Amino acid sequence: MTNKKILVVDIDSAARETLSQLLKPYKFHILTASDGQEAYEKFKEERPDLVIMEAILPKIHGFELTERIASETKGRIPVIIVTGTYRGPQYRNEALTSFGASDYFEKPFDKEKFVNSVLNLLKEDSEIWLDLPDPEEVASFLAKKAGLAGNPKKS
Repeated sequence: MTNKKILVVDIDSAARETLSQLLKPYKFHILTASDGQEAYEKFKEERPDLVIMEAILPKIHGFELTERIASETKGRIPVIIVTGTYRGPQYRNEALTSFGASDYFEKPFDKEKFVNSVLNLLKEDSEIWLDLPDPEEVASFLAKKAGLAGNPKKS
């Protein structure tokens, strides 16, 4: 997963650093931006695999930027909103349904749930198949387990 790029956007440098540190053990390439306009420019240039942003951003609001990214990528680039301002299920629901956010966290948030969300959103379908044995290996293994290998049934 080391080639994945994540764009972290927050006006607060301490918040950007906290989010970046949470993801550091996973060896992601972390990009940062401090406002919506800078974030959008980096998004266009760098094409990150995931965007994490505060909702309240100068120049381009986080919700507007989320909507723009979701629309331009047809939802292929997940956006996680992490906010200390918009609290409650109505904001979460609006972010997820109207603006196209993939997940929504209110500060302070559960760090483990946040990291799990990032990891889940970055899993690509193709990676899932890489870890699976091919069907013939499975059939052979099951046949051996059942004591059928090299022992064809006589009819």
